[in-house]
Amino acid sequence: MRLQQIYKSLKYPNYRLYFIGQSISLIGTWMQRMAVSWLVYRLTGSAFMLGMVTFAGQIPTFLLSPYGGVISDRYNRYKILLTTQIAAMVQAAALAAMVISGYYNMAAIIFLSVVLGIINAFDTPSRQSLLVELVEDKKDLPNAIALNSSVINLARLIGPTIAGAVLASMGEGVCFLLNAVSFIAVIVCLLLMKLPQEVYIKPVKNLWSDFRDGYDYLQRTYVLKNMILLLACISFLMMPYATLLPVVAKDFFNGDATTFGLLNGVTGLGALIGAFHLALLKPGKSLDKIVLGATMVFGISLLLFSITSYLPLALCIMTVTGFGMMTCIAGGNTFIQTHVEDKMRGRVMSFYTMAFFGMQPFGSFLLGMIADYIGAGYTLALQGTAGLLIGVIFMFRLYKNRLPASAKEEVHVIHD
Repeated sequence: MRLQQIYKSLKYPNYRLYFIGQSISLIGTWMQRMAVSWLVYRLTGSAFMLGMVTFAGQIPTFLLSPYGGVISDRYNRYKILLTTQIAAMVQAAALAAMVISGYYNMAAIIFLSVVLGIINAFDTPSRQSLLVELVEDKKDLPNAIALNSSVINLARLIGPTIAGAVLASMGEGVCFLLNAVSFIAVIVCLLLMKLPQEVYIKPVKNLWSDFRDGYDYLQRTYVLKNMILLLACISFLMMPYATLLPVVAKDFFNGDATTFGLLNGVTGLGALIGAFHLALLKPGKSLDKIVLGATMVFGISLLLFSITSYLPLALCIMTVTGFGMMTCIAGGNTFIQTHVEDKMRGRVMSFYTMAFFGMQPFGSFLLGMIADYIGAGYTLALQGTAGLLIGVIFMFRLYKNRLPASAKEEVHVIHD
């Protein structure tokens, strides 16, 4: 019965196709992320350059995602997603061709990272919003979001594990090539979906007016605004820990790409456990409390990881890190999706994208510089301390003007 509860949203055919396509494609995505980090550190040996490449890849998401959210609310989200997935496949293929042929440098890697960031600025709001349309009974939406998070983190477990072996034996170019091939699965699944024909209504407002409406709505909706602010702080100060993992693998543990893959893999395992935990939650649970608790767990685990020199213990701690991190991400996403009005969904999700994905490049850039100056260990300790402070501060902010008990857990019914 509990197993059926975890997978109950797979009864919807379109969501099932989405789930299958993402399950395959995201493995390739995580392989590429790991391979880019390892390639940059192998070429430069610099934590600063790791931060710079992450910054270059994510800053377009910060700048363009509000525009992407407006586009998502105005036009066919399915067609936007299909277009962005094809574009991402081309980007991965170009990266693979460049590295396999041997004609590459840091400028080219940064350029292609920027291209992927632009694609993601339009992909993420449309993908998050389309997910809602694939689940016919909106009572199953929290389960679908949590299950989607489990797919991401199963890929985070499998992808780096495969990438570690491929990097050690065949190099980064093959990882990029496998990622390009993996996009075929999600594109085919999108083409097999049977979605109702949308009636296109010509927008009466310009893009700026639509963006402003979304911003005003968010300002009026206190709990959504504060959840997005919380996720922005986590993204800026805590999530960039992943940028330092190549340094940790090589310098702390005298390891290689396999060690780097293990650190990423166990983080994915913990995140997968966190996603399944959320999928099993019964309706009515206080997700804001869960997200706050997970933020504290995330911070404590980073503190412990920063002072650990024994690899098996570090792997155990990183499993807990993954659990806390994913509970924050998926719990926050579910909270937002189940409290936003459908007509504002794309715009609000673009603010979510801007806050969560867009703040990471600034954090990666800053923490890369700090790590070059004081070392990766002290930087991780600062991130862990920041996590504890974030948890305490938002404990007061989120409870300052809470929704009434009868309304707090209400899931908005989304009308076609």
